[in-house]
Amino acid sequence: MDYITIGAPAQTSFIEKKSEFIGYLSPVRTNEEAVDFINQIKSEHRKAKHHVYAYLLRDSNITRYSDDGEPQGTAGVPVLEVLRKRELTDVCCVVVRYFGGILLGGGGLVRAYSHSASITCDSAQIQHICESTPLTLRMDYTLYGKVTYCLPKYGVLELNSDFNTDVLLDLLVRNEVLDDLKAELTELSGGKIQMQCGMPSYADFSSVLK
Repeated sequence: MDYITIGAPAQTSFIEKKSEFIGYLSPVRTNEEAVDFINQIKSEHRKAKHHVYAYLLRDSNITRYSDDGEPQGTAGVPVLEVLRKRELTDVCCVVVRYFGGILLGGGGLVRAYSHSASITCDSAQIQHICESTPLTLRMDYTLYGKVTYCLPKYGVLELNSDFNTDVLLDLLVRNEVLDDLKAELTELSGGKIQMQCGMPSYADFSSVLK
């Protein structure tokens, strides 16, 4: 199953009525990794008043969040909702708040924590992970133009190309379009393209899936 996650940790901060909100977002795969990340941020900001967090995992479909002392529903849930709206999974977001002495009220807190989570997601390296299969194509030079015209609509990743006696293309193709692509290549070449599939795996297709 395809899913959206991030490729590396991200961090942002902003000030709202003298309170500093520092957002952290990290890729995590297990509940243990999420808890370790939360504890790491807490240890780095021992003097902060609140360490609000939310995380979602594909593993066992786990979802967790905490207001960490903020009024119920004003912190953890808004952060979680941002992650859900971005359709992110296998991620943990922690928002650290250094209280500035001015109360923000319930609505102000919701907006501040949502904004922190949102700008941190904006700064992250988003990955669209898809189940895919390596596909090697061997063809005559006369077919190369037709093939390169066909490939973009299937959102494939080109891994390597070799122009020798024949043209050799190494592609990574999402499983959901693999059969359709092979059928079109067979039709446009009259069955003259040699195709060899590798072992399925997961890969990031964010560069071709906008």
